[in-house]
Amino acid sequence: MTVIGLGYLGATSAIAFAKMGHQVLGIDPDQAKVRALQSGSIPFFEPGLDNALSEVKSNGKIRFASSHDDESRKANVHFLCVGTPQSKVGLSADTSYLFTAVDELLPYLAKDSVIAGKSTVPVGTADLLIEHIRNIKGFLPHLSWNPEFLQEGRALEDSLYPNRIVIGSSDRHSTWTLRQLYRNQIEEGIPVVETDLRTAELVKVAANAFLATKISFINLMAEVAEVAGADTAELAKAIGYDDRIGSKFLRNGIGYGGGCLPKDLRSFVARSRELGLEDSVGLLEQVEAINSRRRNRPVEIAKEYFGSLVGKEVLILGASFKPDTDDIRDSPSLEVAELFVGEGAVVTVHDPMSLPKVSATYPTLRTQPDLETAFRNKEVVVLGTEWGQYKQLDPASVSISSRPGLIIDGRNALDVAAWKQAGWAFMALGNGFHQVEEKSQSSQAVA
Repeated sequence: MTVIGLGYLGATSAIAFAKMGHQVLGIDPDQAKVRALQSGSIPFFEPGLDNALSEVKSNGKIRFASSHDDESRKANVHFLCVGTPQSKVGLSADTSYLFTAVDELLPYLAKDSVIAGKSTVPVGTADLLIEHIRNIKGFLPHLSWNPEFLQEGRALEDSLYPNRIVIGSSDRHSTWTLRQLYRNQIEEGIPVVETDLRTAELVKVAANAFLATKISFINLMAEVAEVAGADTAELAKAIGYDDRIGSKFLRNGIGYGGGCLPKDLRSFVARSRELGLEDSVGLLEQVEAINSRRRNRPVEIAKEYFGSLVGKEVLILGASFKPDTDDIRDSPSLEVAELFVGEGAVVTVHDPMSLPKVSATYPTLRTQPDLETAFRNKEVVVLGTEWGQYKQLDPASVSISSRPGLIIDGRNALDVAAWKQAGWAFMALGNGFHQVEEKSQSSQAVA
C-alpha cells in the first residue's frame, strides 16, 4: 500500500499498517519530514510511535519517499491521509490538498487498485473525487472511505486495536479489499460497519460534533454550578453512571482544542449551510460559543481577585491541547495565556514537551522548561493541561520558591485541600464551593 501524507494521521497510520504486516510506502512532498522518518525520527510526539517505527524499519516493512515511484504502481491500496485544514476564507474545510494528492497519484493508479480516504472531509467529497478521476483516467475508480478515530496520546493503540472499523465504498471490490486489509482485527471481533461513501464521510464529523457537544454541555453546567454553589465534578460523576450518558468527555474545564474537534465542528456547520440546513446548525454554534467562553473564565477569576492584572506574574501550566502530545493547535491553554497578556500580565508557560513549538508560534509568551524556576514569584498559576507531573506536584515544596498566590484549576485535576493548606487561594472551574477566599489585606495592597 501507499500512505499519502505523513503528518500526524499519515505517519501513525503508515507505521501501524506496517506493524500489521503490510508492505507500506509512505509519501509526502515535504522532504525534511521524509528524511526525518527515514532516519527513524518522528516529527511529533506520540507515545510508543518511535519504537514502532524502529521495529518496522528493521524488518523492511516500511519506507518513505517524497514522490511516487514504480512501487506505487503495484499497490493494492492507496490511503489518502492529507490535511483538510479550515479554509482561510470562511469555516469550510480546504480539500485542495486532497485533490492535489489524487492528481499526483493518477499516473501510477492501476485500474484494480483501491483509493481509500482517511482524511476528514465534508460529506459529498468522495463523489467529487470519483468524477474527477473518471474525467482524467476514463474509468470509474475503486474508491472507499475509511475514517480514522485516533486519540492523540494513544494513536498507535487506536490504530492497531480500533473500537470499530468503518468501510464506506462505491463497489464490492473496494469493500472486499479493505476487509482483507483488516482481516486480523475483524477475526479478533472488532465491529465492522459497511456502508455507503456519504455515510462514512459523515461518521467522523458526527462523532467529533457529538464529543464537542458533550464537553460543552458539562461546561454549561459548570457555569450554572459556579453561580449556584454546586460542584460540577460531582454532578458529572452522578450523571455519568447513567449508561445512556456515560462518564467519558464529561469533565469540565477550559474547553476542548486540538487539530480536529474545533476544525471539524466548523466545517460541519459550513457544509450543513451549503446543504440548505441553516436552521439545523444552531446547536453546534452554541457548542462552540460555550467552548470559547470557558477560555475567558481564568482571566475573569484573576481580575475578580486582584482587580488589575497589569504587571502580574502569571504561570500557565501546560501548552499542548491535551496531555501526552506536543500538539498546540487551537490550544485552550495558550489562548488563556494570550488573554492574560492582553490584560497586561507577564506570562510564562511551562510544558513537558511542546515549548519549542510555543516559542516559534507565540513570541509574546515567555517559556521556562524548569518547573521549579517557572513557579518562582508567580502571583497567578493556571492549570491548563492536566499533565501527570502537574497533578503530582507537592504544593508545600512549590511554595518554598513562590509566595503562595492564586491558583486556578482549569481542569479540575488538583488536590484542593493540599493547595489551600499550603497557603494558596484556590479556584476550581465549575465548583462554587471552592471560590477563592476574600482577599487578604496584603493582596488588596498589591492590587
